[in-house]
Amino acid sequence: MADWLLIRLAHEPGASASWLVADTAGRVVTTQSQGPLAQAAGLAVSHRVCVLAPAVDVVLTEADVPIKSGMKVQQIVPFALEEQLAEDVENLHFAVGRRPTDTAHTPVAVVSRASLDEWLAQLRAAGIEPDAVFAESELVPSNPGQAVGLLDSDCAIVRPVGGLPVTMPIDALAEALELLRPRADEMIATAGRTGQGLVLYTGAAEWHDRAPDVEAIRDRFDGIKVQLLTDGPLALLAQQLPAALAGGINLLQGPYAPATALASGWKVWRAAAVLLAALIVLHATGSAVELVELGHAEHQVNVAVERTFRAAMPGEHNAVDARHRMEQRLASLRNGGAGSGLLAALGALAQARAGTEGTVLQALTFREGTLDLRIAAPNPEVLDRLSQSLRASGWQADLTAGSVVGSRYEGHVQIKPRA
Repeated sequence: MADWLLIRLAHEPGASASWLVADTAGRVVTTQSQGPLAQAAGLAVSHRVCVLAPAVDVVLTEADVPIKSGMKVQQIVPFALEEQLAEDVENLHFAVGRRPTDTAHTPVAVVSRASLDEWLAQLRAAGIEPDAVFAESELVPSNPGQAVGLLDSDCAIVRPVGGLPVTMPIDALAEALELLRPRADEMIATAGRTGQGLVLYTGAAEWHDRAPDVEAIRDRFDGIKVQLLTDGPLALLAQQLPAALAGGINLLQGPYAPATALASGWKVWRAAAVLLAALIVLHATGSAVELVELGHAEHQVNVAVERTFRAAMPGEHNAVDARHRMEQRLASLRNGGAGSGLLAALGALAQARAGTEGTVLQALTFREGTLDLRIAAPNPEVLDRLSQSLRASGWQADLTAGSVVGSRYEGHVQIKPRA
């Protein structure tokens, strides 16, 4: 379960979710899919699950918390942010991020308990138990030298250089982009430069509608680079998954924290059980297929035996006990045959091949005392040594033709008694 199932929840009620599978480096493993959450449940069985909550419903901020306080940070944060929030803190869930060692500013994600409860209920109704839930704005790429913006559907997410991402309605795009401009004391006074650059990710429809707003403030940045996202922003957000898992704010904290031992253990065993069942079915299917193939092979062998029997014993129409009857005929031929017949030639060939490695007998015919062979060998020199061995044992052996076939050499050798 090294890969992650990344699910992006819909912004509007009744709209489709989107999902894909990414590895721990943020590389997309499977193409993006879209539809009801229940369609992603199959992937959730064998993958860890990370859910992206709508950015418009999660506030990312910082709380000024004393480093050495007698209370837990989770207990202090609601009081530290109470004056900044319009809603009663009792109705909000506060998730705390990792605080840098050199500052008292603690990253905090604030979300309505009702919204978080609704998302988790939708996921569990579809058979999905998430391991992590992040605000999708947290996975917007950061750039140390340029501001970053993302236009998607009804919202604009902007991330200033070195700052937290801010989400605003897309109708307030001009105000959102204004947040990206460096302060007057930060602007570079060099002639020809007005500040920093901007990287803007946007869908085609969003760019069509909002391009005039962007062009209107182009002179306020050193340059604006626009990148169109043809399939939506999920693949882009997946690239930031490793950073989010390492230092992002997982909303599943406190009362929403997943059960660690039993739940995760059952999830692992559930995946193992599914794999075991699949293995059993695969084994049974393979055995059935093997039996069918063996039956087919047996039939082919029987047909070949009958064909060989009729070719070796013309005039015989009954192929019952073919092996015994052919052995009897062979014994009679061996007892009455001359030393220069077929059996003698085959015996000489067997001795010659025993001293020559790598040869494969592909076909033979015997007519009027001459044995014609088609033999495959690694190279012509091997067939030449075979012919020399036959000649040394008193036979006339000639390599009449040959050609290279693939990585081997096929030659025709003719063996007959010496005159």
